[in-house]
Amino acid sequence: MKGTKHLSLTGNLSFNRAEEKFLGGNQIQLLEQIGALGSITNAAKAVGISYKTAWDTVNTINNLAEKPLVDRLTGGKGGGGTSLTVEGKKVIAQFNIVQEELRKVLDNLENRLGDTDSLFQFLRRISMKVSARNTFAGTVSAITKGAVNAEVTLTLKGGVPLVAVVTNGAIDNLGLQVGGEAFAIVKASSVIVGTDLHDAKVSARNVFCGTISKIIEGPVNSEVDVEIGGGNTVSAVITHGSSQRLELKEGGHACTLFKASSVILGVS
Repeated sequence: MKGTKHLSLTGNLSFNRAEEKFLGGNQIQLLEQIGALGSITNAAKAVGISYKTAWDTVNTINNLAEKPLVDRLTGGKGGGGTSLTVEGKKVIAQFNIVQEELRKVLDNLENRLGDTDSLFQFLRRISMKVSARNTFAGTVSAITKGAVNAEVTLTLKGGVPLVAVVTNGAIDNLGLQVGGEAFAIVKASSVIVGTDLHDAKVSARNVFCGTISKIIEGPVNSEVDVEIGGGNTVSAVITHGSSQRLELKEGGHACTLFKASSVILGVS
């Protein structure tokens, strides 16, 4: 399992006026360079923007400010001079004070959070963009390798076991090992729904029974969500006819099943 990274907090401060961003870090940096260099041309080069962008930024700042923050003496593109007004220097000082206090607040929050590895992993999980409706986080509890493929058992929240079959190469590429964390991804279209599978003999390794929490009926397909315990929910997409034939209802009992080969494994 790949090592986790320390989670740190950052914040972007901006002053708004008339529902528009008035001043942010980039604008303050430009103003500080104008104050230091006395030239908008040199200030633009210092912060890495074009001369036109710098002028447009200064115009916007002056238009939104109650008093101009920048004084300009025209004299051609390379001539003239630019300086901060008293109000401009005051606003920069105020911005830096608030920025410093914001950093103190964020540092305090980091200290109160303590070990942020689990939070970092959670944020990584919820930021994943996949088309599959079912994404489960768990701990690898067993790995059984064969000649080509391997069977991997994940223990989900609440102790729910989920079995996947992947290639031995995938085990090595993902760095999977017992005790490590991994994700199981299953397409909703790969999930079969039944109303009484407790005593049924089926070849699918994953059979989860629980309570139907949501049904969205469509003219062709229906989406069925089944809570299987431990805060885990399995989503299935079945035909509308099957939903009607099984007489599925929210709050009713249902079982979901899918093959171990239908499970995709991943790590953060």
